[in-house]
Amino acid sequence: MSATPARALNRAALAAADPTRRQTPPPRIVHIGLGGFHRAHQAWFTDRAEDGADWGIAAFTGRSPQAALALSDQEGLFTLIVRAGAGDTAAVVASIVQAVDGADLERFLALLAVPSTAIVTLTVTEAGYRLDPTGQPNAGDQLLSTDLEWIAAAAQREDLLAEPDGPRTALGRLLLGLEARRRAAGGPIAIVPCDNVASNGEFVARGLKAMASAVSAKLTTWIDDSVAFVSTSVDRITPKTTPADCVTAARLTGWEDHAPVVTEPFKEWVLSGEFPAGRPAWESAGARFVPDVAPFERRKLWLLNGAHSLLAYAGLRAGHETVAQALADPECLGFVNAFWDEAARHLRSPELDLPGYRAALLERFANPRIAYPLRQIATDGVAKLGARVAPLVLAERAAGRDAGASIRPLATWVALVLDGVEFSDTAAASVEATRSMARDQALVALIGLVEQRLCADEVVLAAIGRIVAADSSSPMP
Repeated sequence: MSATPARALNRAALAAADPTRRQTPPPRIVHIGLGGFHRAHQAWFTDRAEDGADWGIAAFTGRSPQAALALSDQEGLFTLIVRAGAGDTAAVVASIVQAVDGADLERFLALLAVPSTAIVTLTVTEAGYRLDPTGQPNAGDQLLSTDLEWIAAAAQREDLLAEPDGPRTALGRLLLGLEARRRAAGGPIAIVPCDNVASNGEFVARGLKAMASAVSAKLTTWIDDSVAFVSTSVDRITPKTTPADCVTAARLTGWEDHAPVVTEPFKEWVLSGEFPAGRPAWESAGARFVPDVAPFERRKLWLLNGAHSLLAYAGLRAGHETVAQALADPECLGFVNAFWDEAARHLRSPELDLPGYRAALLERFANPRIAYPLRQIATDGVAKLGARVAPLVLAERAAGRDAGASIRPLATWVALVLDGVEFSDTAAASVEATRSMARDQALVALIGLVEQRLCADEVVLAAIGRIVAADSSSPMP
């Protein structure tokens, strides 16, 4: 296949080559946060569902329009490269039928207003919701406050878009979209967050309802009556695409693709909640619907995501660049196993199969062909540590134990920040404010950004202080 020039990827050419691809699904799902993970996960599950031909996705970007621009040139089509230890396989995914700049509010509101749109999914990262740990809007988030003021004014107008600009945050845009649906009598809809936040459906429900209450009583009532919130646990490692991956996509499929996505063979999607306007048969592609997603959610948040954060900070401290490199370091591997041992005390359900899950994680993390950069994982440490690590520390302390292993990712992050290492973080201004404090004060302030309750625990503070002192006495390579 490599000797033949790759063909331009578009729907007409794909349909000519594969008659099963002739139908372009209508857009019935709106997604917020178009990126690699969404394409490797929700878009893949929808494409592979037995009724996927009936369920197209209109995917909107978050902060940058670049992903939409690249995909629009290919009519939403992209190659998913599954990178196993033994080699690569690839297939074209066709479920995204519209790739749109998130700033295109006119198109977004039009899609949210029509009854045929049944679901909104989100992948905006933990920090992207701009909610505090209880699910309330962050009081100090100026962008979210500005959005709420704009929406409150819009709710009083006949034309929601009569004024220029508009909401820029994910939940601000979603709230405006729900107002458009209410006005259009678009009917019920399901909101499905797919980010690593505990009880993410309930979390987003609290945030949106609090925001709605500041905007419109009618909208608040309508959300209560017409919007279902689904909690999910999602899992599929998706590193950033490189130029070499475009070459691989062309070699494996014969299609020229400027926006492929690389992922691992493993995939998991667990959902709990109602879909009042219908949904794809995602279970036919391997998704799992359960009465309570919480046990699966905690398993994934603590064992996978928590270990990722631990490897990110401990691995960077040791001079490593990728997850696979960090896991090959005996000290880092020891940290991970100790962290998992603590987490396992709070994951008692037999259906979780912790021994099998841990073994699978070690295999996944060690895959040398998935070059998952530690720097990428280390971003947004405040929100990620708050979701992935702090709940386990609190659980261990509530059980009367010292949380010696679970505090390590938090302590190592604090040590790196105190030593002047900078990470991209939505809470960067708050982190930066600690740099003018005395070191002991900064340590407590940084811990408080992640989880305020830990600041009152002398045992935790002392243990973190010891790790910070030890790490700071050993400069990064």
